[in-house]
Amino acid sequence: MAERARRAKRPALRVITAPRAWQRMLSGRRLDLLDPSPLDIELEDIAHGLARVARWNGQTKGAHIFSVAQHCLLVEALARIRAPRLDRGGRLTVLLHDAPEYVIGDMISPFKAVIGGDYKTVEHRLLTAIHRRFGLPTTHFSKRRGLPASTPPRRGASSASRRHCRPPWSAII
Repeated sequence: MAERARRAKRPALRVITAPRAWQRMLSGRRLDLLDPSPLDIELEDIAHGLARVARWNGQTKGAHIFSVAQHCLLVEALARIRAPRLDRGGRLTVLLHDAPEYVIGDMISPFKAVIGGDYKTVEHRLLTAIHRRFGLPTTHFSKRRGLPASTPPRRGASSASRRHCRPPWSAII
C-alpha cells in the first residue's frame, strides 16, 4: 500500500522529443532547418528576410542598417562588372550567395569559426536546397567566391566586393 502511494506522488515521465528545428515563413511554408526542402523555399521569403538582416550585427555608421539584401545586390553588380560573360544562372548564384541568412541570420566570421562545423553544415544544407529550388548547380559551388565552379578562375565576388568597395565600406562601418 505504501509503495502504491509513493508511486502516485511521482511526477509523470516526460516524453523527450527532438527540439523544434523549423520556422514558419511569411509565405506560410514550414522550413525545416536541419533537412530543408527546396519545395519550402520561396523567393519572397528570401528577399523579405535578407532585407531585414543587418550585416556586421548592425555595427555600421549612419541612420540605417546595411542589410544582407543590399550586400547581395552590390556583390551581384560587382560580379557583372568583373565577369561580364557570367550567364543568368551565374548571376543568380552570386545574388543568392548569402541566401541562407534569411533564416539563420548574418553571423560574423569570428563567431562562425567558434561554432564550427555544425553551423556550416546547416548553412550548406540551406544553400543546397536554395540552389535546387532555383535550378542552380548544387555541387562544386563556392560560397566564398560566390561563383559557380564553371566560372573561369578569377577573383570571386567576395574579394571583388572587399577590394572595390573600400570607400563605401569605410563610410558604412
